[in-house]
Amino acid sequence: MTVALVPYDPAWPSLFQQTVVELRAHGNPGWVIEHIGSTAIRGMSAKPVIDVAVRIADDSDFAAHRAGLEAAGWRVGSAVRAHRVMIFVEDGERTRIAHFFETASWDRVNQRILRDWLRTHPEDAELYERAKHAAAMAAQRGTASYNDGKTVTIQAIIDRARAERGLPPVPVSDKR
Repeated sequence: MTVALVPYDPAWPSLFQQTVVELRAHGNPGWVIEHIGSTAIRGMSAKPVIDVAVRIADDSDFAAHRAGLEAAGWRVGSAVRAHRVMIFVEDGERTRIAHFFETASWDRVNQRILRDWLRTHPEDAELYERAKHAAAMAAQRGTASYNDGKTVTIQAIIDRARAERGLPPVPVSDKR
């Protein structure tokens, strides 16, 4: 499997803003939406996919707006099992992924914690970037999946970040 990591693109923040407008227009206009994932880390290479965290009141909030999002081209689909996920595909490629987290868990969302940590800890951002490139090469050789190749590094970084916030460690892998 080929994983295409590309250099940081200064257009990613604008693409994130466009995604916010789209999700609010077809979903709930009051949703809090944040840029997460590697495209949210200035200077970091990444798969060119905009990941966002969407704060929903609860599962009924998601359910009430799902049809509008689907009408706009979003579809439910992901191996993630800990929360709702919708993806947007253009020309056969995922371009945007929306992760929906309930308000009750918002402050403990690992994706948000990782983003905040990497933005303020350049040594861990470099460590993570090296792990991503090694994982991409392993995926290309067929010796490991891209996500599995990054998990050990992500777990170590998340453990540090959660500890600094007084949160207990939790497993980062939540895929089926």
